[in-house]
Amino acid sequence: MKTKQFVLVICVALLPVTLALAAGANEKAVRDADEQWSKVAGAKDLDKTVSFYADDAVVLPPNQTAVTTKDGIRNLWKGFLDSLTDISWKTTRVETAKSGDMAYLIGTYEMTMKDGTKDKGKYCEVWKKQADGKWKVSADMFSSDLPAPDASSSPAGGATQKK
Repeated sequence: MKTKQFVLVICVALLPVTLALAAGANEKAVRDADEQWSKVAGAKDLDKTVSFYADDAVVLPPNQTAVTTKDGIRNLWKGFLDSLTDISWKTTRVETAKSGDMAYLIGTYEMTMKDGTKDKGKYCEVWKKQADGKWKVSADMFSSDLPAPDASSSPAGGATQKK
């Protein structure tokens, strides 16, 4: 009986360490996935860029309605990638849920439009671990740090910034 109690005490004592190691692995996995996502977007690979989104993802672009379908997200990104010469982003903060199946990332982005206009801003992404263990973006929201343009000189719909 004492052996069973001893084993139980050891297991309970090691539980926080095990959970901490799992949280660290999840943080690294989602941070690495976001870095890879930035690279494929920078390479203007539309299919790979869109593949980082979960099937039920929502994108919340500035000054536009929410985009809630895979086709809508693809069209949004096509517009972004067609209008850019360069895009990249970097995660500055990652928080993972104790459950190990959700995380949010905060970071900064920079991009250059084909007309030479530069933008920089911030983003917040919610990632969910899928049944296959891969991390996918469930919600994506971003906004520019630059002052809002005058309404009379704002770009046509779909020409807003992304990350």
